[in-house]
Amino acid sequence: MSKAAELANLIGNINAGGGGVNRNLLINGSMAVAQRGTSHTTASAYTLDRWTISETTDGAVTITQDSSVPTGSGLSNSYKLDVTTADTSLSSAQRVFPHQIIEAQNLQHLQYGTSEAKPLTLSFYVKSNVTGTYTVLFSNFDSSRHRASTYTIDSANTWEQKKITISGDTASSFDDDNEGGLEIAWWLSAGSAYTSGTLGTAWQASDATDKVSSSNVNIMSSTDNDWFLTGCQLEVGQNATEFEHEPVERTLLKCQRYYHRLVSNTTYDVVCHGHFGSDTVFFGTVDFPVTMRAEPTLTESGDWRIYTNTGVAVTSGPSVNRATTHAMNLEAATGDNNDIGQGAMLTNNNDASAFLEFKAEL
Repeated sequence: MSKAAELANLIGNINAGGGGVNRNLLINGSMAVAQRGTSHTTASAYTLDRWTISETTDGAVTITQDSSVPTGSGLSNSYKLDVTTADTSLSSAQRVFPHQIIEAQNLQHLQYGTSEAKPLTLSFYVKSNVTGTYTVLFSNFDSSRHRASTYTIDSANTWEQKKITISGDTASSFDDDNEGGLEIAWWLSAGSAYTSGTLGTAWQASDATDKVSSSNVNIMSSTDNDWFLTGCQLEVGQNATEFEHEPVERTLLKCQRYYHRLVSNTTYDVVCHGHFGSDTVFFGTVDFPVTMRAEPTLTESGDWRIYTNTGVAVTSGPSVNRATTHAMNLEAATGDNNDIGQGAMLTNNNDASAFLEFKAEL
């Protein structure tokens, strides 16, 4: 696209109420942030940050952060789905779709539910060895409404950019809260429960049978199949503009509102400082880098110790003592007697793979 055309598109979107910095409603559309790791085999879970997969077939897939990207895009990473176990005959309710959910309070400016509801344009790069028809589904969780659009992969194993514009929904709104509002799902496989109706290409009350094109490919048909995605941008307006590149630290902070992972890079890395509240219980506080969406839950993995002038192994914990959206107070028990009020720190116990994760996902 020429610079003149790009400028015209941007001006058009500004006139429609979009444009400018932070115009991308999706987070981590560059697939640059992967706090949980770069390879995942879980059927229905978050993978790369802000991206989750729903996979309910009799097959299996692996999701990886890949280095294949479109030439000249300025991108360095992509989302790769690789079929590792095929399912050539989907049952009615089986499905595969990567998706991202946008927080409802970040959608208020769209003015859905009014006559001023704004159009949205989704643009993305996609590549697969499986050519044919695919479906993107837009779902309003607050109003139980959806609409679908299709795109076609024309050339096998070739990066192609797709652009989809949808009208605003004048009949339904988004709640002004921190729950899920809008979901964008890239459907790769769908059973008849989702394809047997008439594809809902305008906003409508949710009906499972209208969600996916009856011509949709089945990515699960062979272990030779894979599918790549990157450069995802959802913006206000009727025009797709150049992908908004942002510093990786800004993308990371956006992701950490929903998920924050403290990892051990070496043995005995420090997690936090604190004190003994009793002779066998340590208390320490972890401050989050950004305010999290909600009070997070804690998952821990590894071996831990409390260190004063010597190290003593943790016998239970670390666990949540108290949590807010800003910080979490941890507690951990030891078998040794210590002085109440004595300063100490929580570290891994010769375990460089130990981690704590704080989750406030949608």
